[in-house]
Amino acid sequence: MTAGWLGRLVSSRYLALVLRLMVGSFFVYASMTKITYPAQFAEATANYRLVPYWLLNFGAVVLPWMEFVCGLFLFIGLFSRACAVLIGVMLVLFNIMILINMAWGVPINCGCYDTIGDPIGWKKIAENAIMLAAVVQIYFFDRFLGFHQGGLTGISGAGHDPSVVS
Repeated sequence: MTAGWLGRLVSSRYLALVLRLMVGSFFVYASMTKITYPAQFAEATANYRLVPYWLLNFGAVVLPWMEFVCGLFLFIGLFSRACAVLIGVMLVLFNIMILINMAWGVPINCGCYDTIGDPIGWKKIAENAIMLAAVVQIYFFDRFLGFHQGGLTGISGAGHDPSVVS
């Protein structure tokens, strides 16, 4: 009985909508300070000692805009699956960078939200893992807004059989 209820909850398109709005908002918010102050973000990234020096400035400009666009598109429901994949890849890479620095014993701030940021640690790993689970759910079960051959539809995939050509 519980497994059926839990399965319906996990596969719910309504849960996907809520998660899409939450994760999208989070990534838009997280990108704002980085976009406004790219030099501080480049410095925070340099503290990880994993990104080549020649790539720091480029990454400090491109990554926040990628976070912003993916977050915005996720929030409004455009290209949700693609944005979920990109955000998922970013979260995995962020966690790898955090784990490496934790193993090295480097006491740095994550550079996630503002110039100060939270210190890296298991709490940040858990936050990223929860968001990763959310984007996986969004990838598989978001069916609220999408583009198809007929244009913008309210529920993506509703009544649409991709094997049938119109």
